[in-house]
Amino acid sequence: MTPPCYGIIPARYESSRFPGKPLAMIHGRPMFWHVYTRALRCPEISGVYVATDDERIRTAAEALGVPVVMTRPDHASGTDRVLEAARALALPDDAVIVNIQGDEPALAPEMLSELVRPFTDPHVQVSTLARPISPEEAASPDQVKVARAATGLALYFSRAPIPYPRDGRPGYLGHIGLYGFRRPALENFATLGESPLEKTEKLEQLRLLEAGIPLFVAITRYQCCGVDRPEDLETVCRLLEGE
Repeated sequence: MTPPCYGIIPARYESSRFPGKPLAMIHGRPMFWHVYTRALRCPEISGVYVATDDERIRTAAEALGVPVVMTRPDHASGTDRVLEAARALALPDDAVIVNIQGDEPALAPEMLSELVRPFTDPHVQVSTLARPISPEEAASPDQVKVARAATGLALYFSRAPIPYPRDGRPGYLGHIGLYGFRRPALENFATLGESPLEKTEKLEQLRLLEAGIPLFVAITRYQCCGVDRPEDLETVCRLLEGE
């Protein structure tokens, strides 16, 4: 049986590549609204909230009837913001907290189901997603790669192409930055502090692996279409036409 699941969308106004990104308009609605409404379509998720540090985002969320939590502006990562929101909402200790990227307005709700399904196993503490990618995709350091064990647990994440295809037959998995945490695992993550490998690769999930906390990687056939820069909006707008 899946424990109660709650989605939290960290929505930070400041961004070096795209300031004000959560408020970028897509077919007449701000980006965060599209993420929120798509997350609500996941049947396993009981509630979805926006966690922000900016009054402009809070005002826009309240005007659209989107539950919103104000958080501190000095968080080092979206995961830290998610934890503050989970505490403010007093979410249950047995809950699964889903960190939903706020720049995925075309998110497939099925991906969230795939993310939380592993928590039917009481041993799973943290989950994430990956999908098969091409060698061309794997060559980019912006596309994080993951190697996983036969059990589904992550062995390592890297910006470098892993595993190295010595025999010429590469099989790469591209990481998708959605995470599900049992509440105690989320609390533990925040107490660990940055790890050496995390600092080297600039990948916060390595903090878990270095601390010996298992991370389950579910495979999905769905592909994300995130908005990193203003020019990405055109692609997303085309994807969402007619919805």
